[in-house]
Amino acid sequence: MNTLPDEAGLRLARRIHHERESRGWSLAQLADRSQVSKAAISKIERGETSPTAALLVRLAAAFDLTLAGLLLRAEAADDSRVSRAAEQPLWRDPDSGYLRRQVFLRADHPVEIVEVEMPPGQRVALPAASYARIRQAIRVLSGELAVDEGGECHVLAAGDCLGFGPPSDVVLANPGDIACTYLVVLARS
Repeated sequence: MNTLPDEAGLRLARRIHHERESRGWSLAQLADRSQVSKAAISKIERGETSPTAALLVRLAAAFDLTLAGLLLRAEAADDSRVSRAAEQPLWRDPDSGYLRRQVFLRADHPVEIVEVEMPPGQRVALPAASYARIRQAIRVLSGELAVDEGGECHVLAAGDCLGFGPPSDVVLANPGDIACTYLVVLARS
């Protein structure tokens, strides 16, 4: 089990730099496309700071990738059809403390599965761009999750599932006193 910022954080920094360089983009061009400052991108690429979920989503979208796709490329996962629990990449958002486990992702498969543990009282805001070209559903495994999807609010309890509509800004929040664990299942459209 690895979490960023150690070696996994350095792999992510190198991957972001590689994605930018392979497109022939300057820092300014990536900053413009992602709406992330040049200074922040530079610090991320040098491994001086661990990016938040919101920043990673913006960078991934600029590269025409999902967050999961960017993290998978950073982890350089093998082509096995089996995703062993001990080998599933973990990433912790430095702002909210949410822990994201990439349960399943393959470049040749249209479905991705992610498990998230959101600490009590925490929230994550994700821009509509993070939902471009994907369809997703969230199923709460434990705890409670409040989802604000473009102004439409849903409070989900254990066992509840929400299928997302058209891309819009989303805020995921844990209003409870215990951690909320939920699965995100998404398909590329």
